[in-house]
Amino acid sequence: MVEMTETAVILNTATSRSLVVLDESGAHVNLRWTCAGVGRHRTHQSKIRAKTLFATHYHELTELAGQLTGVRNLHVSVKESGDQILFLRRVEPGAADRSYGIEVARLAALPMSVIERAREILAHHESAVTEELAPVSAPMQIRMFEL
Repeated sequence: MVEMTETAVILNTATSRSLVVLDESGAHVNLRWTCAGVGRHRTHQSKIRAKTLFATHYHELTELAGQLTGVRNLHVSVKESGDQILFLRRVEPGAADRSYGIEVARLAALPMSVIERAREILAHHESAVTEELAPVSAPMQIRMFEL
């Protein structure tokens, strides 16, 4: 509810001079899709054209770059070595080729039991998606899991 209240304030007060920074609102992907486009379109008001940065790992949202003028995908470069990752602090054009949510959780020192369970659930969902929709263009990132 807190994230939705904050998002409501942003959507209701942004102007063409605003810089809107959103980091994964906790809503359904369709609501995220709409919020990510706040700078380009709004159905209840005229276009405000605010500069908008939207951090996401939802690959569905990267499709906005091909559908809306002025939307670009950028990602932070990552160096992988085995199961280790290093964020290179270099921003490059294009969408990321995969989500690093579980790796970031590990770097943030979430309990290993949570990390391991998240990997199990991710592997399960990836195999289910692969069976249903093969080929899959990018792995799914799982946001909810049992502790």
